[in-house]
Parts: sequence; structure tokens; C-alpha cells
Amino acid sequence: MYRYDDFDAAFVAERVAQFRDQVGRRLAGDLTEDQFRPLRLMNGVYLQLHAYMLRVAIPYGTLSPRQLRKLAHIARRYDKGYGHFTTRQNIQFNWPALADCPDILNELASVEMHAIQTSGNCIRNVTADQFAGAAADEIEDPRPYCELLRQWSSLNPEFSFLPRKFKIAVAGAPHDRAAVKVHDIGYQIVRNAEGEIGFTAYVGGGLGRSPFVGHKIRDFVPKADLLNYTAAILRVYNLEGRRDNKYKARIKILVHEKGAEAIRAEVEAEFARSRDPDLVLTPEIVERFRGYFALPDLPPRPVPAQNFEARRAQDADFAHFAAQNIVAHKVPGYGVVSISLKPIGGIPGDMTAEQMEAAADLAETYAHDEIRVAHEQNLVFPHVALDDLPALYDRLKEAGLATANIGLVTDIISCPGLDYCALATARSIPIAQRISERFGHNGRAAEIGTLNINISGCINACGHHHVGHIGILGLEKKGVESYQITLGGAADENCTIGEVLGPGFSSETVVDAIEAIVETYLRIRENRDEDFLSAYRRVGATPFKEALYERA
Repeated sequence: MYRYDDFDAAFVAERVAQFRDQVGRRLAGDLTEDQFRPLRLMNGVYLQLHAYMLRVAIPYGTLSPRQLRKLAHIARRYDKGYGHFTTRQNIQFNWPALADCPDILNELASVEMHAIQTSGNCIRNVTADQFAGAAADEIEDPRPYCELLRQWSSLNPEFSFLPRKFKIAVAGAPHDRAAVKVHDIGYQIVRNAEGEIGFTAYVGGGLGRSPFVGHKIRDFVPKADLLNYTAAILRVYNLEGRRDNKYKARIKILVHEKGAEAIRAEVEAEFARSRDPDLVLTPEIVERFRGYFALPDLPPRPVPAQNFEARRAQDADFAHFAAQNIVAHKVPGYGVVSISLKPIGGIPGDMTAEQMEAAADLAETYAHDEIRVAHEQNLVFPHVALDDLPALYDRLKEAGLATANIGLVTDIISCPGLDYCALATARSIPIAQRISERFGHNGRAAEIGTLNINISGCINACGHHHVGHIGILGLEKKGVESYQITLGGAADENCTIGEVLGPGFSSETVVDAIEAIVETYLRIRENRDEDFLSAYRRVGATPFKEALYERA
């Protein structure tokens, strides 16, 4: 993984010192909250419903065991003993004291971490495929390009005060695991007819109150032009994006109002006009950054893996874990292991300090010192020998981290909702817990198969409800929580926005509504190989609406 150089270290240390002075002035009363607000947001400090919240950047979701141990230490010393992993591959601490925030940032700096640009109208944390550098289907590791984008965008004076926040994602495989089409800019790594590797560019995706699937504006951006092409898009947006109305300020609105063809023409003209030689990524630069993310030395392992196959044949629970939580690695004899942070009845994305420390230990022992954060709010060990999986599984069970539900109905994405967030209009966490408990026992989740449920506690859609196979949006209506359901969303290469079914449900009835939807799916599917999304796309919304409304 990338290591800070002297510039990075000095840059982060200076920001910590600057923020320490700003916090001191706020606590002394020399700054009002209105004056302090933009300063704290530039350092990832939010004021939520009950307390301050600190959002820590995890660039492209890559962590070392040393960094995860530091996060555990911060959770234990400065918070309530846990952290919350988000859909931006970041981690949030929900209860820090403002006076402690400079000390927390200083501790983060000691392990090459920070909270810069995790808020504000700037380029946020660049996200990537959580299986980057490991997955068998990968064309190329996207993380070197994410790091190039991160370095270029960090406190870039031209793009530090955009009309609105700006999110970029890069995916390295044909199967999109980074949700590139619901980002302001999404880059999909592709190989052209000449065998060259570059990027397909999507612009104007996003969720929130106005959800849009991104538009393809270029089939192939050469590697050399990645930064210049990104700058061209941002210049068009910076010039034309609305600043009079924050609800219409995102680039998705600009693309929607002007049209993708008009935006494409403007970006191409800007790219041709202002291509900066200093931003051209030479082969030497690309190779240097690829070197930061080189595949670890993976000793040859026997195929088939005897320990793995023997345990799988003898232990049904382990076999289920292997089926749900492991995908193929590019090196024979190895697997990519997802670690669910969604225990049955638990809070999606939460992890205790003790679990973080256990995961750090296991990553050192079994995963070549690498950990990833998935935008689905889980962790990943990208390089695990299959014959080590039985021992790893046993230790994950001891830590409460062996839930075998990746991609199933209980692997729920959820924002913190009204339990924490000042913007929320309804609770998300209790709904997620009750759904998990309803479907998480007696083999029900396995019987249902692949089904993604995403829950947001307000229209801002931090829980990505628009692109859940089943999406749940919590709203407030006349002082009462009401939950709107959407069906048919997807965040992959076949990205779609879910269709709203009809009137909302109360907090007491929404889980029963999900039950009715699932039972309808089980009744109409052609066979067990037809997953929920495929069945929905085949039959449409009518059977589900009938189950929810016409028979009520």
C-alpha cells in the first residue's frame, strides 16, 4: 500500500497543528459556531444529533493492521469502544469530544491517516473495488489511479470550493463492485481493441433527493490523460454548477439539465484546450505508483487445497461461509475473504475495538498485512491461502466475525439514521436489526439467495436505498416515521434506480412488508438459480404491489 513521503507527513502534521489552534479558539469563545463550522468540516468533524462525529478517510478502502489497531485505540480511548464503517469506505467515530479531536488527528497522523476532505464542497475520498489487486476477474488494480487522483486533488486550490461535494470511484473489473455509475465521476478500467488499458468515463451519477445513473461521456480515456480529463470535467462543473441552491448544485443536475451530449462536448473542448503537460501520467509515473500496490509475495499453494476441501466436506457451517464469503483470487490456491460486519440483529457497519484488534492480528497472520473496507460496510482480507481458511474461520468465530451472509438478505447497508444524524427523518438501525432477525435464522437467508437491502434514514440516501434490490427510505410524515419501499435497484455494471412501490409503511409494519415482498419472490421465481433482481426484472412490480396493497 502507499506510504507517506516527507511531503505527506509534513502536510498532515501542519493541518493537525492548524486545527488544534482553531479548536482552542472555539473552546475559548473566540470563534462562534458559525465561524468554526467550515473549519471543522474541512477536518472531518460534524455536529450530529447528540454529539460531534469525526469521519476518518480510508483512501480507496485500504488499511494496514497497524492502522486498524490505531482505529481500535481511538475507539476505546476517545469514543464508546466502537467505530462505524461507511458506504464511502471511511470510518466514523460518533462520540468524540471536540477538545479531543486534535489529539485524535495527531494519533491518526502517526499511522499515515487523516480526516482531510471527508466533508465540504471538495473532492471526497476516492473509492475503489474492495477486491482490488486480488480478484481473478480484474483487468488492472484501480488503486494506483485512486492514489494519483487523491494526491492531485488534496487541497487543490482550483477545486477546493466546488458548487457541492464531489465523489469519484474507480473499478478495475468488468463486474462493477465500486458503484461507479452513481458517482459524480465513475471510471471503469477497460481494455480497448488494441489491447491498451484505459478508462471508460461516466459523469453525473448520484443518489440523494434526485437519483441519476451516470452517463458515459467517453469510451476510452488513456492512462496518460486520467488527471487532465478529470480536471476538464471539474472545470466545466466548477464554472457551470449552480451555487444559488445546494439541492441543485451537484453535477448530476447540470448533466440532467444540459444533457449528456452537451456536457460531453464541453468536457472534450476543455480537455483539448487546457491539457497540462505536468498532469500527463507517463509510463514511468504509472509504474512507480503501481509499485506501491504490488501483489505481495504469495508462495505457491497446492490446488486443490486439501485442508480447505476436507473442512468444507466435514463442516456445513464452514462450507456455507466458504460459499458466501470467499471469491476467486487471481493466484491459484488463494481466496479473497469478506468479513461481514452484519451479525444477525447487529448494527450494520459497526465494529468494536476488540474486533478491530482481532482483525488486525488475523490480517498479519493470514492475509499478508492487508485489509480492505467495502462500500457495503464490510471488511475484506484480499490474500488468504485456501488451506489457511479453516484456522482463520475458527479465529473469526471467536471474534464474532464469521457471519456467513455476504450478499444475502441480512447483509444490509444502513446509514446511522435518526439514532445519530441531525439530518435524518427516521430511524434506520432498528429497521435493519429487525429485518436481520426476521430472516437470519433457520437457513432462511440461504433459501432466499442473493438479495441486497439498503436503508436510508432520510432523502440524502447515505444508505444507498435507491440502488438496493429492495430499498427502504425513512421519512417523517406528520410527526410519524414512514418507510417508502423501492424495488429493482442495482449498483453494478447494470446500474438501475429502484421503482417506488406506493404508499409508505409505519415502523411497526415495514418489516412485515419486506416479508411479503420476499415471499412473493419465492413464489414467482422460476427456480433457485433465479435471484430476486432477475425475477423482478422478468415480472415487474405488479405482483409485489398486489402482495402489499391490493390484498391488504
